[in-house]
This record gives sequence, C-alpha cells and structure tokens, in this order.
Amino acid sequence: MTPDRPTASTEGAPPKISVDAVSKVFPVKDGEFVALDRVSLDIAENEFVTVVGPSGCGKSTLLNVLAGLEEPSGGRATVDGVEVDGPGPERGVIFQQYALFPWLTVRKNVEFGLRTAGVPARERAERADHFIRLVGLEQFADALPKTLSGGMKQRCAIARAYAVDPSILLMDEPFGALDALTRVRLQEQLLETWSQDRRTVVFITHDVDEAVFLANRVVVMAARPGRIQEVVDVDLPYPRTEDVRLSPEFGELRNRVWHAVYHQSTSLAQPSTTTA
Repeated sequence: MTPDRPTASTEGAPPKISVDAVSKVFPVKDGEFVALDRVSLDIAENEFVTVVGPSGCGKSTLLNVLAGLEEPSGGRATVDGVEVDGPGPERGVIFQQYALFPWLTVRKNVEFGLRTAGVPARERAERADHFIRLVGLEQFADALPKTLSGGMKQRCAIARAYAVDPSILLMDEPFGALDALTRVRLQEQLLETWSQDRRTVVFITHDVDEAVFLANRVVVMAARPGRIQEVVDVDLPYPRTEDVRLSPEFGELRNRVWHAVYHQSTSLAQPSTTTA
C-alpha cells in the first residue's frame, strides 16, 4: 500500500512542497465532478518528480493547485511551509502551449519577466543571455518565435521560466505536442539544464517512458476520483543517457509504472462525492 503521505528520500529536511489531503470538486451539469480526492504528497528541495496517470486522473488539476491557479475544495498545498493562495514568483509554470510573445525576440521573451519585476537593463541582459546559453539557443537570441521549431520555442519558454529565478518549476506536459525525436532530445536537454542549475521540478506527463527517464520519483495517479495510486522511486544514475534508457533496469521500472497506470484495479474506484 502507498503511504498516506509519500515523501522524498531526503532525510531530516522539511519538504519544499507539501500537499495535504487536497481535494478539488468542479460543478457539472448533473452535480459535481471530483477531480482530486484527498491527495497528499511531500516533495523535497531540488527533487525532480513526474506525475503520470490515465486521462481524467487530475494531473493538471494538481499542478494548477500548486501554481495557485486553482483553489482546492479541501486540504491545502504549501511551499516552504507557506500556504499557496495564488501565483507567486517562486513558482515558474510551463505549459504545453509555448505562450511566447510573437512580436518579441527570444532574448526579449526571456527578459520579459525580469522587465516586469523592474530588474535593471544590464542585469536583465546578462541573466537572459545566461539562460539562453543554458538551453542552447544563443545562435537564435535575436530570432522571432515564428522562425523557431517547436522544440526551440519550448526551450525558449524554459529559459524564460528559469530567468526569473523560481525555486520551483511546474511543467504541464511541455513536450506533449512535439515529435518523438524532438521530445527525446528535449528530455535530455531539460535534465542537463536541471543538473547545472537545480530547481525543484514537478513535471506532468501522460508518457510512461518520459516519466521514468526524467524523475527521481514517479507519482502514479488513478482516476475518478483523482488520487495517488503508487509512488515509484527511480534509482537510475544521472546523467540519464541513451544507455540508461536502453538498460534492463530502466525497462523494469518502465514496466512497473506502465502496469500501475494501465492496469489499475477497479476496486480502487470510489464514488465521486464531495470530500471538501
């Protein structure tokens, strides 16, 4: 059985993110839909956690609660012990849609949050250039988004999120619209960036291979109502290379997560009633 509150392996340190019995209920035509049912989870500082599960399991709802874009119907989420009650600069959010300003260059897009925060021009430029280099876009710093590939646009979005120096990155299927090869390359690029400039990452995905390849831990969610079914520790070395992806150990973990996602017991199903 999964413990009531799955925790990170870091001993002694308080969690960076704590989700405590969070429920989320949405009104629908015929009553209510329980998107999340008493979800509890602790995430350590600098940990990379992926969340995977079937359609309708509440993955994106959970991320929106952490981002402060949705208010829980019950329970609470905290960051560094402070309750989340709206968006905050310590949390950078990256969605599947790139959300770049089409009239701004890569550099100006990356600088945008810094400009809004009142960072002086010289510091803005230095920080933007640093993160543009970090994601490998230095040759495209003056390019407009319309000239970039999908993968390059997403790297620009990642650099923009990093530039405002959030301690947490919340990523909602950021590679979901990309072709398979670009997706693999961006997974490796993201891990390289994360290894150089650590952040706590919560990464939502529907792809089991992606979930295992990226994470320290994989959180498997079950649907109707959305809740945590299992948490899988990924004891694979970093950097995660092609050799790691093709290893028997990776295959065993992938199979375990796949089975947890796609062969969920119907006995776990509970009535979709309000838990707030």
